[in-house]
Amino acid sequence: MYRLLFRLLFQRMDPERAHHLAFAWIRALARVPVARTFAAALLAPRHRELRTEALGLRMHGPFGLAAGFDKNAVGVDGLAMLGFDHVEIGTVTGQPQPGNPKKRLFRLTADRALINRMGFNNDGSQAVADRLAARTTVFRTTVGVNIGKTKAVPEEEAVEDYVTSTERLAPHADYLVVNVSSPNTPGLRDLQAADRLRPLLTAVREAADRAVTDRRVPLLVKIAPDLADEDVDAVADLAVDLGLDGIIATNTTIQRDGLGLRSPRELTAETGGLSGAPLKERSLAVLRRLYARVGDRITLVGVGGVETAEDVWRRVLAGATLVQGYSAFVYEGPLWCRRLHRGLADLLAASPYATLAEAVGADVREAAARGTDPSTAGGTDQPSDTTTRKADPRS
Repeated sequence: MYRLLFRLLFQRMDPERAHHLAFAWIRALARVPVARTFAAALLAPRHRELRTEALGLRMHGPFGLAAGFDKNAVGVDGLAMLGFDHVEIGTVTGQPQPGNPKKRLFRLTADRALINRMGFNNDGSQAVADRLAARTTVFRTTVGVNIGKTKAVPEEEAVEDYVTSTERLAPHADYLVVNVSSPNTPGLRDLQAADRLRPLLTAVREAADRAVTDRRVPLLVKIAPDLADEDVDAVADLAVDLGLDGIIATNTTIQRDGLGLRSPRELTAETGGLSGAPLKERSLAVLRRLYARVGDRITLVGVGGVETAEDVWRRVLAGATLVQGYSAFVYEGPLWCRRLHRGLADLLAASPYATLAEAVGADVREAAARGTDPSTAGGTDQPSDTTTRKADPRS
């Protein structure tokens, strides 16, 4: 039904307008008590075996919605109603800003991908903090807050801008994410360099601790898939050294070559970050490399090209405790989470692992035991044999 609606309605609309329309419908449904209860029962059935503990938080499962869909925290309960185990809002900046000029969002339907150059359009950290403070919880879910740099703020004042957002938003966040990897804010990705990232993350950590004294707000950093391997290693080492709680791998890519894109050239040539299916293998390789470097010392969140339960499972085996998606939501619709959770439960049942936690990083550990490159652990096209093998690779 949704795919027919997508072809007949959404695909004929401007992508950004279609997003706002679909999101408005989700929020409207979540405001009707009886309707939202039935919707949640249909779309978000719970699987006890998928219960996940990460970042000191308990969640219904490992799969969440990546930042970018709900930039201003206006529809958290509607998204939880659809079955997302956590919802990451944002990216939120210190000051409100309109983002880049339209048209700034493009569908690559043949590639099941998106290109965006939104530019962190959002209401600003004060307005979003006020909204989160006033929120009445309808569906229990974990809420992450992704923060970025205000475009108008000079690079030399970037730390102060992030600190401002942290002080306002940390009290309302289950976890915080420092976004230094969007390609759509000039100079932002330069902050991924270890010598510039260290003082930024240190200042954000201190600001979060000042703002919230009765608990520790977990802090993560989100990195780009375009980093060289040695830079991935440097971020991993820095995260461990600073005692960060996690790394999200990865954001969108500015690359186009080597992705096998089938969409028309006039679309693929649009500037901005590409997300969706073509990003699948690179984001997975970065995740594996991170896990090989940090192991279980910090939490890894896998995102990029996630479409199916098998994609989620491969990321768990590659080291992700949590997994996120976004672009496939556009193409799969409201039953997406239901299908993913059911499929993931089946994959876990068919595996040698009693829990998802046991499966985290299994492919990478096995590759290390064989002395092979962890970035190719589990292969690229076929399900890992740890899905069905009846012996734990750690034994």
